[in-house]
Amino acid sequence: MTYVVTEDCVDCKYTDCAGVCPVEAFHELPDRLYINAETCIDCDACVPECPVEAIYSDVTVPEHLQEWIARNIEEAPQYPILSGKIPALFGPTCKGTPEV
Repeated sequence: MTYVVTEDCVDCKYTDCAGVCPVEAFHELPDRLYINAETCIDCDACVPECPVEAIYSDVTVPEHLQEWIARNIEEAPQYPILSGKIPALFGPTCKGTPEV
């Protein structure tokens, strides 16, 4: 099992999840994060840290978000590792609210 970042991360890019990841499994894209399935140790630390609930275990990803499993697996290794928390993006399609 591994964890998967889904579409609710797009344009938000909250990184609280990366800040608690003990194995640096998160990879940063310009508008989102992905989790590297090869690095993830299934610790579940990231899930409660995501304010937009964009992270699922690969066995609980809702049907309409299934394509995100392959996206994380295939694309994460192509991007830089994010090993800590950085300011969120809050782009135009972000469903979250800015931190105050």
